Amino acid sequence: MYAVIKTGGKQYKVEKGTILQVEKLEQNEGDKIEFNDVLMYSDGETVTLGSPLVENVKVKAEIIKQAKDKKVLVFKYKRRKGYRKMRGHRQNFTEIKIDSITA
Repeated sequence: MYAVIKTGGKQYKVEKGTILQVEKLEQNEGDKIEFNDVLMYSDGETVTLGSPLVENVKVKAEIIKQAKDKKVLVFKYKRRKGYRKMRGHRQNFTEIKIDSITA
């Protein structure tokens, strides 16, 4: 059994027990969260596609941790002009564990 959910502008294929890093969510560590934006659902035999969402399917998860990702370097450069600019960025993320998929 699996489902495709939408959160943070991205889509994720999830199964029970899956651990994901998603865009930062405003809840605290240990909180339970429910995703209602299910785009596709499969129970092993039949596949249900939503248009755009599948009705009456919910994915429940638990927040494991809130953290920052590794640093991404952004380097801007123009040749022969003496222009160089180096910046770094660390994106916030939330790590979740999928508890159940209910239809």
